[in-house]
Amino acid sequence: MWETIIKPETLRATAELTSGVRAAFSWEKIEKELLDGLPGGAINIAYEAVDRHVAHGFGSVTALRWLGKSGERLDLSYADLSVASARFASVLASHGLGRGDRVFSLLGRQPEVFHAALGTLKAGMTFTPLFSAFGPEPIRTRMEIGQANALVTTEAIYRRKIEPWIRDIPSMRLVLIVGETAPEGCVALDPAMQEASPGFEAVPTRPEDEALIHFTSGTTGRPKGAVHVHHAVLNHAATGRYALELRPGAIYWCTADPGWVTGTSYGIIAPLVHRATLIIDEAEFDLERWYATIEREKVEVWYTAPTAIRMMMRAGKEAAARYDFSSLRFLASVGEPLNPEAVVWGSETFGLPFHDNWWQTETGGIMIANTLDMDIKPGSMGRPLPGIEAEILNREDGGIRPCKPGEIGDLALKAGWPSMMRAYLHEEARYKKCFVDDWYISGDLALKDEDGYFWFVGRADDLIKSSGHLIGPFEVESALIEHEAVAEAGVIGLPDETAGEVVKAYVSLNPGYEPSDELEKSIRGHARKKLGPAVAPRTVEFRKTLPKTRSGKIMRRLLKARELGLPEGDISTLETDES
Repeated sequence: MWETIIKPETLRATAELTSGVRAAFSWEKIEKELLDGLPGGAINIAYEAVDRHVAHGFGSVTALRWLGKSGERLDLSYADLSVASARFASVLASHGLGRGDRVFSLLGRQPEVFHAALGTLKAGMTFTPLFSAFGPEPIRTRMEIGQANALVTTEAIYRRKIEPWIRDIPSMRLVLIVGETAPEGCVALDPAMQEASPGFEAVPTRPEDEALIHFTSGTTGRPKGAVHVHHAVLNHAATGRYALELRPGAIYWCTADPGWVTGTSYGIIAPLVHRATLIIDEAEFDLERWYATIEREKVEVWYTAPTAIRMMMRAGKEAAARYDFSSLRFLASVGEPLNPEAVVWGSETFGLPFHDNWWQTETGGIMIANTLDMDIKPGSMGRPLPGIEAEILNREDGGIRPCKPGEIGDLALKAGWPSMMRAYLHEEARYKKCFVDDWYISGDLALKDEDGYFWFVGRADDLIKSSGHLIGPFEVESALIEHEAVAEAGVIGLPDETAGEVVKAYVSLNPGYEPSDELEKSIRGHARKKLGPAVAPRTVEFRKTLPKTRSGKIMRRLLKARELGLPEGDISTLETDES
């Protein structure tokens, strides 16, 4: 474990979460404090995110600021979003769609994705975002599993990926195309919105009514559709406050794509519930553009991915030195575990550390986090948030028991938090296998230290067992990227007759370094010094890039499958491939 502890004493005075808040927390209390609800115990995510702010006189507050690729800027107020979402809901209703129908979105970072998400939820229908860079087959598979009734997308995506097969999905009834015109059989969204009624009021959905379906890929087989309900908004509200320090008027930038769960939970719902102002950048990662955006827009809360942070680290502190980051007051990371050196680098470069946290598509929201009131142990996921009971469990001997401090086991959560998935679509048995004695078994291995901090070890199927040692790939990868030449690292275990498994590492290099035998020895030597010979990789292989998901997670199972000639499983979320 990383020995440094960062003590953000100067920040604690502004922390929303304190020991007193933790001790007095209850879901009932925080729901009354953060949400309005609707008559008769109803709750609707869209109402909590936009309509209630308008009702309370905050309609003129800027809800989102959209930054186009070519320099365009568009501000939308909460009143604007309320009207746009009502018009979208009216469009759906005018085409015969109603409560419980499922609307899929295939859009990039553009205002229409907000109209679609909020309008769908306002209408009492289910919103399902898909990543716009998916190919035709991943899109079709998810729409078939989800029994899609409607799709909103662009003409370019429709022509290229959807048109040949869309009529083969029997549940499909409506395709909305962003813009003034649409292909035959589709509806142009812009004129439809102009003609639609702006008076559609939020449907009084019940807390357990289906609201969101997020797809997550398994190592094999078809994608899983995780079902979430309207009551999940309570988790989004609580975690936005305590894990991300969101508050009314905050300038907030979540860099996640809207096609992923983060882009919905923390790119749309949580910040809007807190009446923040969202920065939406249409463009993909560009170092200078990102730094300039933080400075120009005076971003206060920044939620980004470890992959982006590592790319910033590669460019060095010098690239950041000429920008003014004084507006920033909280930095957080999402998508995969954050390497400890990235936490320290953030503190040195921006004057603030990146706060790592842990959650999954299935949990619907952040479960464990480094919060502003805590000392930070770089490399740790932090501690469970209020209302979340987390434990490290040992499932050997046919039962479960809590692990001792420092003992590796299954990271588990006590069932019952509001944003917990309620099902996997059409896979009841698969869903039930996730739970043991009221504990949700996450599939991640971790350990808890004596101070109650949780440390990620790896996915259960990534753990390496070598000569009696249990080796977590994340620990090895973190040590490797401390070497000045290493940009990214992926670690797997390979079969060995003597040791059971041996560690092999794949690395991509920082600019200015080239593969060589000498460099390979230097990297292995560095790892042996940091980790010891039993844990350090036996071999290091150089790759130009490593296979990653669109959310930035290195696909260790794909490295292993290709090394051993095994089936690759579902690779629909693959973004980059090694070469």
